[in-house]
Amino acid sequence: MKQHNKKRHYDSRTVVRVLKGLKNYRIALAFSLLFAAVSVVLTLYVPLLTGDAIDQILGVGKVNRDSVITVCIAIAVCTAVTALCQWLMNVLNNRITYGMVRRLRREAFEKLQKLPLSYHDSHSTGDTVSRMIADVDQFTDGLLMGFAQFFTGILTILGTLIIMLTIKWQIALVVILVTPLSLFVAAFISKKTYTMFRLQSETRAEQTAMIDEYIGNCKTVIAFSHEDEAKEQFNEINDRLGKCALRATFFSSITNPSTRFVNNLVYAGVALCGALLCIGSGFSVGTLSVFLNYANQYTKPFNEISGVLTELQNALACASRVFEMLDEAEVTPDAPDAKVLETVEGRVELNEVAFSYTPDRELIRDFNLSVKPGQRVAIVGPTGCGKTTVINLLMRFYDVNSGSICVDGTDIRRATRASLRANWGMVLQDTWLRAATVRENICMGKPDATEEEMIAAAKAAHAHSFIKRLPNGYDTVLGESGGSLSQGQKQLL
Repeated sequence: MKQHNKKRHYDSRTVVRVLKGLKNYRIALAFSLLFAAVSVVLTLYVPLLTGDAIDQILGVGKVNRDSVITVCIAIAVCTAVTALCQWLMNVLNNRITYGMVRRLRREAFEKLQKLPLSYHDSHSTGDTVSRMIADVDQFTDGLLMGFAQFFTGILTILGTLIIMLTIKWQIALVVILVTPLSLFVAAFISKKTYTMFRLQSETRAEQTAMIDEYIGNCKTVIAFSHEDEAKEQFNEINDRLGKCALRATFFSSITNPSTRFVNNLVYAGVALCGALLCIGSGFSVGTLSVFLNYANQYTKPFNEISGVLTELQNALACASRVFEMLDEAEVTPDAPDAKVLETVEGRVELNEVAFSYTPDRELIRDFNLSVKPGQRVAIVGPTGCGKTTVINLLMRFYDVNSGSICVDGTDIRRATRASLRANWGMVLQDTWLRAATVRENICMGKPDATEEEMIAAAKAAHAHSFIKRLPNGYDTVLGESGGSLSQGQKQLL
């Protein structure tokens, strides 16, 4: 029970957060609601006109043609204005929805730049991509449908009830008595769908991560003849995703038939009671047609709202995953009085350094090292002893648990990260190049570098000769991850 309450509380926080995101679109939202209200009012007015037209047709030779023509013109005008309002409402809803999605994706990408390396180490690339792409798309679909139908559905239900109570409260009572059953069906199914859509999103993210991993390392997979194992792993995840999606789709798909069954009961009850009144109490055929129209209009929004609730459950499940990433703790910002390292001689000292990635697994303890300017030091040892970790600490990808690391006598925690990293030269084992020109890749660390500085750097790295042999030299556009360059050439760049 506690777990259930916690989940409901978290869902309410997600809803509140989505609503807060609408504050930047207050004017557009207000006009959207206005157009929705106008379209609902005119839609509810048309059955009254239709009933009036029917009552003007009393029999052969007793047709009030002028009144019928006037009513038909009024119906045509109402229909045209309703169509215009609905079109304008959809235009505004699209602007609101895709504006929110654009802002959400921008915030998510900006958040990625501020997350510590520990987050990327503990979350697969595919999961992060799935949150930013697939989950945001699903959130868009649910939000767009909710804007378009939820408000108009509520207004239609309330409007039809008020009008039916005004005309004949006895028949309206039949409608009201059956209403809770339809609400119960929709609420029961919506509770089931949220958990299933959440599991579907998580499994889809796992599949995206697996595909991303194998595409990025396809040469390794082929070199070790791991194709069959890869297929088995993919099929296992794909089967789980299929089962999750099937269950989510099943429960969401029974919503509409279930509410339609209840709605048909309402329609049948109204038709039966109205027919009896027509026989015994002078209830006109036109008024009965009005009630049947309103009964149909009253029940139709329940089908739409139940579909909206299903989509909203999916949207909230996806939105919560995006918000989880946005709420992750960011890298500790530089201190206000952090020092900017400008000219660095290169004296590095590690004093009583202790560090571990997880508290229960010790990695480095009481590590001391002193390196003089110009001195070359090689750190060797077995795999897992902490060689790469020392580099991560020097670059401040992670901060030490205790002890200190000093550069020219300054604790690197007291220096800005940007100035610290600007003074390091680092060549990673895994090369990464932008899909851009050679020039842009070389100048990535110093965008304002001159032509002479760029060529001097390339010559110092022994890359100038092979760059000149490229089709367009420094202006050659490289493909993703370096394109056709060899591994050695990528490392030189």
